[in-house]
Amino acid sequence: MSDYLEFCLDKFVFKVALDRLYSEEGVWVKLEDPYVRIGISDYLQQRSGDVAFAEAKPEGTTLALGEEIAVIETIKVNISLTAPVTGRVIEVNPALSTSPEAINLDPYGAGWLVVIEATEWDSNLKQLMTPQAYFVKIKQEAEEEVKKE
Repeated sequence: MSDYLEFCLDKFVFKVALDRLYSEEGVWVKLEDPYVRIGISDYLQQRSGDVAFAEAKPEGTTLALGEEIAVIETIKVNISLTAPVTGRVIEVNPALSTSPEAINLDPYGAGWLVVIEATEWDSNLKQLMTPQAYFVKIKQEAEEEVKKE
């Protein structure tokens, strides 16, 4: 299991897993050479609400960086997630269709979305944030949101 960076704000605790990289929108990427496993961050799932429905692109789908990879519907919002890497979907989490709440319960584990065979990893890597950079970003974002209330 992973180690985390954590911060508390009001009654919420947000975790950022240290063993993966992050897109600006909060999609995580974990290298499992030669593949990458993809899911959403704890911060994104907490901000979005309870997941009622999740659907990822089917196995065999080829995706370019930035193309829609999955759709998540929550009680608060509908989210279109974009691919943080270029490649081909080789596995979709079977729990998404029967237990989409796994995304809320275990965003860095059982709540993963897809596994992709990355075809442009070296160039895509430059677009991703380190856990520390993502942590700073979400902490600032959350603190600013609390100030507005």
